[in-house]
Amino acid sequence: MSVSKLNNPHLDTMTSDFLYHLNINVACSQNAADIENQFGDIRVICTGGTQKRMKELAIYLRPILGIADNREPVDLCESGQRYAVYKVGPVLCASHGVGSSTFSVVLHELLKLVRYAKCKDVVFLRIGTCGGVGVEPGTVIVTEKAYNGCLENVHEIPILGRRVVRPAFFAQDVVEGILCVGNQPNDVFKTIKANTMSTDCFYEGQGRTDGAVCEYSEDDKMKFLQKAHDLGIRNIEMEATMFSSLTRKADVKAGCICVTLINRLKGDQVTITMEQKHEFEQRPFIIVGRYISHLLK
Repeated sequence: MSVSKLNNPHLDTMTSDFLYHLNINVACSQNAADIENQFGDIRVICTGGTQKRMKELAIYLRPILGIADNREPVDLCESGQRYAVYKVGPVLCASHGVGSSTFSVVLHELLKLVRYAKCKDVVFLRIGTCGGVGVEPGTVIVTEKAYNGCLENVHEIPILGRRVVRPAFFAQDVVEGILCVGNQPNDVFKTIKANTMSTDCFYEGQGRTDGAVCEYSEDDKMKFLQKAHDLGIRNIEMEATMFSSLTRKADVKAGCICVTLINRLKGDQVTITMEQKHEFEQRPFIIVGRYISHLLK
């Protein structure tokens, strides 16, 4: 079983590392041993936008993992006041905020955490909501390739004053592993594999016409969304390109599972009820719970 080593030789020369946004200090050999004792059994790290959703996921996973515990989940990083992290057996559930910029911060630190804890064969999963493109609300999308707002299958980031472009796709065995536990006979929803568009903006970047500013027509929007649909894109969110490219660069496997709340080919406003929204948000939990059970067998 491989230990997460990452792709940064500078980490090998550091005598301490303060994971600032998690408020975890790997400062000495004794502290490093404590980190390994606390987190070394982690096999899956689940991430999602909000603290509430990650707490609910931690509670949902308890019976699946055979953990009998009715206590309130403890936020291990509450003192950091930025991200919430809950541990349930060999699974870590961490919030990441909205968009790639906030997610990349905690993702770097979570990747380093599994390295310092000497975790083996860790799989990172992102769970979220999204806008659909030509699919019905409530459909669960497992991302294969991630496209940016220019409909390119890459993630671009400025580093030291130059544009660095990295491929953005998820490990095929993780994608297929998630798919194989979907679409069970009693499911009332579909789970499909598709491409995802990941943007830096919720409104203009996603071609919405209901933002504070809009300088394009409804016809322009529909032509763009159809072009995305022709590329096999079936959902739009704000994290997949960064998530796929960074985990691949770090040589860690990952997957992205999101449920659609709207079909963008039919409008920009979410029209489902709050009860439907809550039920839809549970659907990725179901798929991830099955996948984790399968993975840990």
